[in-house]
Amino acid sequence: MLASASGMPLLSVQGLQIHFPVRSGFLGGSRDVIKAVDDVSFDVEEGQTVGLVGESGSGKSTVARALLKLLPPTAGTILFRQQSILPMAERDFRPLRKDMQMVFQDPIGSLNPRMTVEDILGEPLEIHFPHLNRAGRRERCAAMLKRVGLPEDGLQRYPHEFSGGQRQRIGIARALAVEPRFLICDEPVSALDVSVQAQILNLLKDLQEELKLTLLFIAHDLAVVRHMSDRIVVMHHGKIVEQGDADAICEAPVHDYTKRLLAAIPHLN
Repeated sequence: MLASASGMPLLSVQGLQIHFPVRSGFLGGSRDVIKAVDDVSFDVEEGQTVGLVGESGSGKSTVARALLKLLPPTAGTILFRQQSILPMAERDFRPLRKDMQMVFQDPIGSLNPRMTVEDILGEPLEIHFPHLNRAGRRERCAAMLKRVGLPEDGLQRYPHEFSGGQRQRIGIARALAVEPRFLICDEPVSALDVSVQAQILNLLKDLQEELKLTLLFIAHDLAVVRHMSDRIVVMHHGKIVEQGDADAICEAPVHDYTKRLLAAIPHLN
């Protein structure tokens, strides 16, 4: 694990709340609130992988979107590199956005089917590296494809011409093209065949070591999260019910919900 020069976490989330108002009753006259995220706090140290685990609907993906300012929180504080990002205007946040990228769950849904791979990888480069000309962008795109294990001739192909695992590699390449420090992986293998999942997980581990990345790894499978993570944060119904060292959480869980997640892991007889 890399030590932060300042001794402070790269990311610190404190008291995060995300509530959605809903109307109910006759003609929608009364107003209720869904507490999708309710008082969530955790830190991510530089060079660390923190696993955020919970069943569907636990609020973990909602947290991820709030970290990238894709969803406005109701309350709370998010510090990235010791800067409070929630009050920032988009023009002020843009330099930090380059440092915070996401790999999405569904690679086919997150890649524009009408764009070639070169255009998909080159689009964020146009925004964050405007000094690069077309040749420079193409060179960087080709290097990123190679880094994720795909051939350079894939640049002129379209997403539908690749397998699911290959599309996820393209999604990873796009996220890494702008040289982020922090990568959010939101269920990056849940849409893939079991035979491909291990390849993508190993690729992420190799890239983390090579590029000195910090990861927030989100999944519903505690076995996968343990394999990837230094620390684990367990979410249930929008709240954190347990967090700590990955091995300690999995070997001696305290909360009943964590115990149920562990019990759900299939074991070979």
